[in-house]
Amino acid sequence: MKKVILDVDTGVDDALAILYAVNSKQLDILGITAVSGNVPLEQVNINTNRIVKLLGVEDRINVYKGADRPLLKQPYHEFRVHGNDGVGGALDDIAIDFPEHDVFAPDFIIEQAKKHKGELTLIAVGPLTNVALAVRKEPRLAEWLKEVIIMGGLVQSAGRGNTIPTSEFNIYADAEAAKIVFHSGMNITLVSLDVTRQVLLTEEHIEELKGTKYYDFVKQSTVDYRQFSINLYGINGCALHDPLSVGVALDPTFVQTEKYYVDVETQSELSYGQTICDFRNILKKEPNVNICVGVDSERFLQDFLEYLKR
Repeated sequence: MKKVILDVDTGVDDALAILYAVNSKQLDILGITAVSGNVPLEQVNINTNRIVKLLGVEDRINVYKGADRPLLKQPYHEFRVHGNDGVGGALDDIAIDFPEHDVFAPDFIIEQAKKHKGELTLIAVGPLTNVALAVRKEPRLAEWLKEVIIMGGLVQSAGRGNTIPTSEFNIYADAEAAKIVFHSGMNITLVSLDVTRQVLLTEEHIEELKGTKYYDFVKQSTVDYRQFSINLYGINGCALHDPLSVGVALDPTFVQTEKYYVDVETQSELSYGQTICDFRNILKKEPNVNICVGVDSERFLQDFLEYLKR
């Protein structure tokens, strides 16, 4: 089984990604690390522990708290999409004890990467603050990790960001951290809005889950998310950004990738957080990121739904 750590800022699609990862039974999840993002860190911790309890794996998967703010800027959250608590109140009935794990999330990432050199996949589906802190503390992390799958950015769809016109939320929330990670030497695959927007969970898909353990959660948690999508795109569905990133770990053939030099804008107010890809090699720099140029959306959606039905 592939050894993974999930680094999350648990809003709706993070929760769906965790459900997918655990139900696949194909991933050895060493732990889940939490970072401030969609909602503040304390709420991320609550949501993540609740989804782990919903799955019934709280005895074997620990949640480790990480950075409660970006490296340099003020925290930015996305309540418009994920609701006030990040999951539309869908986990309110789940009572949990909050186990206190003293290990700071970046240290947990370093510890596990060192222990499982060349074997560990890090799936980062929130702002990259934890990952940047880890690689700054231990530069050898780039050698130790097998791969880093990052949900973030947009490279082929300039002007179609979801936070500001140029930028995707996870990168915008801590562009300085993203810049550090992109230049770290890690083996990075960037699962960007270019492909995640092609993978939409619709009302019809949700109804396919009727009668299963997760139907009520999926339906309730996605209400605000789907309304945001209606307002912005005219579509009653939610993009499975984070689950697709887990999907790439499970089956890399869900996406087609090409490697280019990618950098992150950190100076401009107009384009802060933009992921800029040098498609024509104008800068003459070594390619550092595998970008997704295509996705088999139908096959991925079928896989996602089948695992949740279990």
